[in-house]
Amino acid sequence: MRKSRRNQLIYTLLLVLCIVGFWIFENFYTPATYSKPEDISGNTVVPEFFRPATTTGVLVRHQHYALSYREADEQSEWVAYTLKRSHLTQDDRERPYFIEDPKIASHSADWRNYRGSGYDRGHLCPAGDRRFSEQAYNETFYTSNISPQDRDFNAGIWNRLEMQVRNWCRRYGELYVVTGGVLSRPMDAIGEEEVTVPGSYYKIIARGNPGNLKVIAFVIPNKETSAPLKSFCVAVDRIEELTGIDFFENLPEAEEKTLEGSLMSEDWEI
Repeated sequence: MRKSRRNQLIYTLLLVLCIVGFWIFENFYTPATYSKPEDISGNTVVPEFFRPATTTGVLVRHQHYALSYREADEQSEWVAYTLKRSHLTQDDRERPYFIEDPKIASHSADWRNYRGSGYDRGHLCPAGDRRFSEQAYNETFYTSNISPQDRDFNAGIWNRLEMQVRNWCRRYGELYVVTGGVLSRPMDAIGEEEVTVPGSYYKIIARGNPGNLKVIAFVIPNKETSAPLKSFCVAVDRIEELTGIDFFENLPEAEEKTLEGSLMSEDWEI
């Protein structure tokens, strides 16, 4: 009888230890950074002529994308990256943990803010565009690269737009992409850190070189819709009005004005 009680006590203690250990793991464990010593030859460069202005001064360059972080909203105001045909692989990658961005001094939002919120941890630079290397893929899981997205939106029209961008890359070759949430108040917020929930998201895609750039841009509400992608095409000027970001500040003024003031959707098969 005593042995039975002793065994029961041991099992109870082990169960408690397992529960405590799991709770500690879930709430405090953070894996090591995904960043590695930079090898410039292996970087995917965002050209200066395409990089937007930062309204916050928090500009971060990772090896395969760049971003401007907005601490007040606990997310990036924009993420920019280059997409090449060689990037469009189907390599099977193990999905890593979401972790804070080690290059942001104020710390990017903890992924646990999203838990139980009803919103997806929506990638801005898609993991699917970075399967060509483990390093590139893992970098997309910094929390600076995610934003609260409606689940049906994330799996629906936003995913369709990401697939359309890949199709354009296969058709036209190298593309430059910048994307983010429209961070204009009022907005809901989630988690202890109050990560804001954008009411809509934008994406700007360009191809070519200065003097011969073709640009297309979208603003899409953060909810699922069956409307065609083309119905969400806007001029870049409209996105600048919504966000306060200057997107082609490094181009000559005349070219910038022309690119930002027109839809240019006729230059893209959509």
